[in-house]
Amino acid sequence: MSGRSLPSRQINIVLRQPEPGSQRRTVEGAGGQSGASPLADAEPMISSKRTPMEGPLSDVFKELNGLIGLENVKELVHEIYALLQISQFRVEAGLMSNAHVYHMIFKGSPGTGKTTVARLLGRMFHAMGVLSKGHFIEVERADLVGEYIGHTALKTRELMKKAMGGVLFIDEAYSLARGGEKDFGKESIDALVKGMEDKKNDFILILAGYSEEMEQFLATNPGLPSRFPIQIDFEDYAIDQLIQITELMAKDREYVLLPQTLAKLKQHLAEEKAMTWRSFSNARYVRNILEKAMRHQAVRLLSQYVNAPSKLELMSIRPEDVKFK
Repeated sequence: MSGRSLPSRQINIVLRQPEPGSQRRTVEGAGGQSGASPLADAEPMISSKRTPMEGPLSDVFKELNGLIGLENVKELVHEIYALLQISQFRVEAGLMSNAHVYHMIFKGSPGTGKTTVARLLGRMFHAMGVLSKGHFIEVERADLVGEYIGHTALKTRELMKKAMGGVLFIDEAYSLARGGEKDFGKESIDALVKGMEDKKNDFILILAGYSEEMEQFLATNPGLPSRFPIQIDFEDYAIDQLIQITELMAKDREYVLLPQTLAKLKQHLAEEKAMTWRSFSNARYVRNILEKAMRHQAVRLLSQYVNAPSKLELMSIRPEDVKFK
């Protein structure tokens, strides 16, 4: 399926081109001009950002642009999309299209959208022919590290094999380097590095974790940073963004937080972020608060009403429903 009519936005292309052989499916970009004159002397700048309006790619960008915040992440995804589309045009024009590696590092606190974005990228790369399957495999240290010498490398290779054609996402990846010289985590890192080189165009590896810990992790192996050409920070959400996220979550569940409820939540978030800034789990935290409030609302309504409450009451989350302890 292909995207045709593409809305305007600004792009900034900073990545290298993928191999011609990796382009299995074509995505058409409306508004592109064929037979244009050579642009050797033109300023290398594009003034509009365009994304597909139909097909699987349009669904990806609709979900991406519907996420609260993450502007730098959205910009990166647009750049990759633009690069792949232009690369296809270059192939069709008989121009060179060089190889590009898409392994990535995601740095940030929990609940900042890292897993969500990784899944969307897998779908985008599949739709554009970079990945043959686009499936998503999420693992952590326990899935990679074995109990004896040789076991870890075997487990790691098996997971990479399952990830072929898709995305292998390792959360809290820095934990692989925390055990010292005798720990088998280093064995997993070595196996991952080898797999990235041998199968660099067959799967995409995304390592995720806290920013500081990921920086320390990359410093443990001099060859690691260069193998991840795309590194991006997922910033913590501001209070107002967390409120927007909570309202969207409630809307998806057909609930509404009353203004007094939102005011109570906003005050609590400010206090909680100030006290637990290092371990604050962002969107995950407000999701847990909302789901807990839904349970409290159910208990309250059942005790207050003999018959079924009104539709408005069934939807309303009141201040007394939101409890933080």
